[in-house]
Amino acid sequence: MTVKVNLWSGLRRFTDGALVIEVEAMTIGQMLDGVSALYPALDPILKAGVSVVIDGDVLAPNRAKQISPENEIYLIQQMKGG
Repeated sequence: MTVKVNLWSGLRRFTDGALVIEVEAMTIGQMLDGVSALYPALDPILKAGVSVVIDGDVLAPNRAKQISPENEIYLIQQMKGG
């Protein structure tokens, strides 16, 4: 099934400005892999860690968690610092 993934503004520079990406996925892991396949420039960022927000809840990146087209999904680049 196709899910829509909304991108935080800092990630859009890697997608030629795309605000929303559509990928075939049933889990968070499949969604991340699909985003990486469409936009390889995002792969290092995804591997370094992103926050996944589903329906307003920030989730630990559980690759096995089921998702559906009804979910509102956002990818947010994790902040580094201390």
